[in-house]
Amino acid sequence: MSLHHLAEHPRQPLLDDTFLQRLSREMGEGAEQLDRDSAFPHGNLARLRQYGLLGLACDVRAGGGGADLAQLRRVVGAVAKGEPSTALVLCMQYLYHRRLADNPNWHEALKRRVIREAVEEGALINSLRVEPELGSPARGGLPQTVARRQADGWILDGHKLYTTGIPGLTWLAVWARSDDPVPLIGTWLVHRDTPGIRIVESWDHLGMRATGSHEVIFENVQLPLEHAVDVYPADQPPALNAPALAEFNRGMATLLGAIYDGAARAARDWLVQWLAERTPASLGAPLSSLPRVQEVVGQIEGLLLANRLQLDALSSQALTSQEAGLIKVAVTENAVSVVEKALELTGNHGLSLHHPLQRHYRNVLCGRVHTPQRDSALVLAGKTAFGLVKG
Repeated sequence: MSLHHLAEHPRQPLLDDTFLQRLSREMGEGAEQLDRDSAFPHGNLARLRQYGLLGLACDVRAGGGGADLAQLRRVVGAVAKGEPSTALVLCMQYLYHRRLADNPNWHEALKRRVIREAVEEGALINSLRVEPELGSPARGGLPQTVARRQADGWILDGHKLYTTGIPGLTWLAVWARSDDPVPLIGTWLVHRDTPGIRIVESWDHLGMRATGSHEVIFENVQLPLEHAVDVYPADQPPALNAPALAEFNRGMATLLGAIYDGAARAARDWLVQWLAERTPASLGAPLSSLPRVQEVVGQIEGLLLANRLQLDALSSQALTSQEAGLIKVAVTENAVSVVEKALELTGNHGLSLHHPLQRHYRNVLCGRVHTPQRDSALVLAGKTAFGLVKG
């Protein structure tokens, strides 16, 4: 089914429940092996391209899917239920495309090219921001990656960490600064095939092991002038656009929340089946018959219901940045609690590498790492309550 068809009929038949359930099954078929090998999900992404989903968030005026946030959340959640590392790569694709359409700072021809390649070729894009010395840019500070100005362009040098999706990315949106006396700060766009890019395959984490979030080193990477796509003088930062920032934060919280909620739902489904089938000789009946077990599973259902309602609100209402952050934290913590409760019921069985529950647990723990992190979200909400910042 083509993306053109999706643009004409955004909800049916491609994004109906039957399709999304099938998508979860297909994404999950190789999830265990991807996790064991810490292998990038090229096959899953090829399938998403086949379905036209890699251009789903692109501007419909440029031939993209033009999907709204609620639709994107459903797709990301379905993919995450099968294989959440794939969903994180997809999430970053959607977040970038959502803010690209109305970004006036890009050279128009370059913007059209990025969108066209996403729609027609499934080209992936992501931001490269974290650095060894700086850590997360969300905590403040200037990048050490430097773009040196030349007569006909730029030469980029730097070192980035946690570059999610780098084995499959076509476009790298690199956060850097220029070497001007008053430096420009912002994004330089780099095509993956540009000479001077080196990948250090260092990603070997406990969870989300298939994201390919390796290190990237830029050495004498030459770029055209127009590839400084979104930069500003360090002493003249752009005026804060509160509604645009709130909209971006709402999208980020929604799609990140959908990833870890999806992983928790996969854990729930496995648990319910295991409890219904597990019949200890001493009991003579399935574990699912025990009131204590039923109570804990009821708690899990309540946590997932809270997640669904919060993500419904987040994806359909214009909430503030601090509200979006609180929901992201709540959804993530609920997802962790779901899998922890499942592990309490299963004991050693849940921790066995022969079962997927331990993999779901390792994956949901990663939700705490993504911006906004718990402390930042809560401090912002507290300051807002005291009237120290606007909501």
